[in-house]
Amino acid sequence: MTTQGLERRLEVAVPGERVAGEVDQRLKRLARTARIRGFRPGKVPYSVVKQQFGSQVHAEAVSDLMQSTFAEAVDQQKLRPAGGPRIEPIQVDPGSELRYAAVFEVLPDVSVKPLEAITIERQTATITEQDVDAVLETMRTQRPNFSVVTRAAAAGDRVTLDHEGRIDGVAFPGGTGSGLHIVVGARQILPELDEALVGMTAGEVRNVAARFPDDYPAAAVAGKQAQFELRVTQVEERSLPALDDDFARGLGVADGSLATLRTEVRQSMERELLQTVRGKLRDQLLDALYRDNPLELPRAMVEEQIEELRGQMLRRSGTTAPEQLPGREFFEPAARRRVALGLLLGEIVRAQNLTVDRARVEQRLDAAAEATGQPEEARRQYLASREAMRQFESAVLEDQTIDWMLSQVKITERPLSFSEVTGFGQTGQRG
Repeated sequence: MTTQGLERRLEVAVPGERVAGEVDQRLKRLARTARIRGFRPGKVPYSVVKQQFGSQVHAEAVSDLMQSTFAEAVDQQKLRPAGGPRIEPIQVDPGSELRYAAVFEVLPDVSVKPLEAITIERQTATITEQDVDAVLETMRTQRPNFSVVTRAAAAGDRVTLDHEGRIDGVAFPGGTGSGLHIVVGARQILPELDEALVGMTAGEVRNVAARFPDDYPAAAVAGKQAQFELRVTQVEERSLPALDDDFARGLGVADGSLATLRTEVRQSMERELLQTVRGKLRDQLLDALYRDNPLELPRAMVEEQIEELRGQMLRRSGTTAPEQLPGREFFEPAARRRVALGLLLGEIVRAQNLTVDRARVEQRLDAAAEATGQPEEARRQYLASREAMRQFESAVLEDQTIDWMLSQVKITERPLSFSEVTGFGQTGQRG
């Protein structure tokens, strides 16, 4: 019977003969192994075993019967539970029939509207020699050379810094360090300290006041005013390496050729372009699928995803204090989207009879193993992990589902530059 929304309450009765039979079988098995003082192993009378273990065995049998008969009942009623039930015992006394109620949520009925009504945009770009030049220039800036100078530090220079910080005259954890390499103006440290480095020379000491931001990761000092003693021990000037064969060799290019480096960079850019374009197509598809197919969602599935998202944020933050995380409502929209898309994609897989392409699983497995730097060992570990293989298979099946969806929707094309598609060189992006 329906209680509210997707929730169901199902009352189940198990004949007393079935319960008694299950208890009897368990007691007989126990009699063969039970160790009771005064009896040899395997020779304990059934009546003694029943007297000593009857209540415990009955409770275990009832628990197991609730689980097995629940599965039988939902199958008979053609219900699709969204999760495990909450069991409410009604009659569990020995010698009588077993009666209980199971309260659970069912999966919603899912139907996907025709995808032909969806229009998405494919961004296209041609990689030019100027694009390759821009990436190579970025690679140069990421591998600067530094040489010691005797002048005062300026923006872009690298200084070697010793520092000691105090709050209300007391040193605090993380406030003292030595031999730190800081690029002036790169905002690697508190703004007041960064600004104070400009004009300092090797051997110079400055005392600087600085305030930690309210949202500073270390809660013990967040929002507090501190005094720092800064000592610069070395100033180095930054210069960029020449774009030549030596530069290519330094990057591990097999033949040490700048021409080969350009080819490898172009190939990498082409891969990134393909991945970015597909990622944007995927996002548009999933946005439209979620928008056009609203579903009533099981609360238990949403809650499970909220906890998963909270756990992911906790691991990324590096803290073990869940109370520092945002509240449940922060995660709910993303959790609802995850659950809904999982159900919708699952329906497409079912309706189109899609099955995992084993060759694509092998390709994804090889790529993941190769990325570890120890492909043979990584491959063995992946193959030995059922969870890892399930993740590969799930990712491949999603790719296949996206491919099928792309074959159904209308796609328009919009020519752009490489940097416009990938965000290369733009503020907040790579480069």
